[in-house]
Amino acid sequence: MAHFMNGKDTIVTDAISGMLAASGGTLARLDGYPHIRVVIRADWDRSGVALVSGGGSGHEPAHAGFVGRGMLTAAVCGDVFASPSVDAVLAGILAVTGEAGCLLIVKNYTGDRLNFGLATERARGFGRRVEMVVVDDDVALPDLPQARGLAGTLFVHKIAGALAETGADLDTVAAAARGVIARIHSIGMSLDTCTVPGSPKENRIEAGKAEVGLGIHGESGVEQVDYEDARTAIATMMDRLAPAISDGPQVALVNNLGGTSTLEMSLLTNEVQRSGIGARIGHLIGPAPLMTSLDMHGVSVSLLAATEDELALLAAPCGVTAWPGMVAMAPETVLPLPDGLAPIKAMPSSNAAAAAFLEECCKVLIDAEGDLNALDAKTGDGDTGTTLANAARALLDSMDRLPLADQTQLYRAIGQELSQTMGGSSGVLLAIFFAAAGDASSSGMPMRGALRTGLARMSEIGGADLGDRTMIDALKPALDELDKGLGHAARAARSGADRTAEMTEAKAGRASYISARQLQGHTDPGAEAVARLFEHLARISERGE
Repeated sequence: MAHFMNGKDTIVTDAISGMLAASGGTLARLDGYPHIRVVIRADWDRSGVALVSGGGSGHEPAHAGFVGRGMLTAAVCGDVFASPSVDAVLAGILAVTGEAGCLLIVKNYTGDRLNFGLATERARGFGRRVEMVVVDDDVALPDLPQARGLAGTLFVHKIAGALAETGADLDTVAAAARGVIARIHSIGMSLDTCTVPGSPKENRIEAGKAEVGLGIHGESGVEQVDYEDARTAIATMMDRLAPAISDGPQVALVNNLGGTSTLEMSLLTNEVQRSGIGARIGHLIGPAPLMTSLDMHGVSVSLLAATEDELALLAAPCGVTAWPGMVAMAPETVLPLPDGLAPIKAMPSSNAAAAAFLEECCKVLIDAEGDLNALDAKTGDGDTGTTLANAARALLDSMDRLPLADQTQLYRAIGQELSQTMGGSSGVLLAIFFAAAGDASSSGMPMRGALRTGLARMSEIGGADLGDRTMIDALKPALDELDKGLGHAARAARSGADRTAEMTEAKAGRASYISARQLQGHTDPGAEAVARLFEHLARISERGE
């Protein structure tokens, strides 16, 4: 995997300089590049207890991203996934420590413990008051004598930092940090490994698997499990956390390990709330990238049974933009639709033939989901199959609410259902199609005429016509031949869909933004869906079903 960098040896220093430039002068660094990489609060006057943390880079925004008022005073940055040197840590301590002393917050990794520990001893030799705490919040390996430090470290940064900001002395701040560490429990899960800049990617997680309990340096987890869905993944993580946590309300910190999209993180947070532990979560931090592992496609959850005082410190304002803040969990608020938008449902009615016909149509679209997505990926964003399949599933779910015995109302009800459940332009266009067909049917027009009216209206509003490389290229020929029977309609639809593969210019839809070379030889997925639908119905008709 390619990375935006000038060189492996300069990636950390270049990134720190970029961070300083973006800080607006609130951050500074010590001299000493490339061996000394220490980010410091520019306004620090050594009048209070200093907080120093750090470790290998690649976990951004940790640790330098949390330097600021109310959190860290300084962060010492090592190479990617490598502890900083003793001299670098010592330089950070000496630069920020005054008479009030300094607290070092270290994650439980051998390199960090050794380098920060020796720097602590040397700083004491210089006459500085220094205390060191070690975070060991990982519950993935319960029998391990020394658990790893994970994103729960951020609880310590925030609580100790807010307490130090109030003027508390070193003993008080250190004792508070140790008390918090004893109640933090974390676990992570990922669908893929990270990629270290300048090194080949390790592809140890197989497709369809998720790794549970992996570390933030890309090290292997406890086990690989079959990945089913987000709900099962979060349930697995919560099952590992449950035995470790105490009774009572918990604060959950939901951490993006670096490569998980914002959409996924919101979904995962919802599953955290819905999990077996969810009812015990009183406050939430995130979801946000807090302690990442480069581009790892994963998530970690940290829980803390916080006291009232600690909740106040977690909620205290701070001058760190990477800190997302903490919110109290609250029930989901659902407001009614504005007047006029609440759907007016037709009276449900039964009709076995109509129900069977609709079910067959839906089955075709659901079965074709993967093929249509693959086809759409050639010229679009690869979601046509899912869009149509989801609409079909929603229609099946609403079958007992449809006016199946009233053709006019059925057209309108289908249009209304699609407008609510089917995304993208396809949903709107098909909703227009069925709504117009319903209006035509209400005036006494037979089915074939009503459907042609719906098509004309869809074409007028959507701006696409025959030859524009859309579903219309299959739908219009099919409806034109429908009077002759489903077999003729199916052959016309297939011929129209196949012709779209020869069209090198699309005049509507997302494909209109694609070059001729990318379009050549690829059937329009919407037209393909129409062709498959008519072909399936024709086969059923021939069998006399």
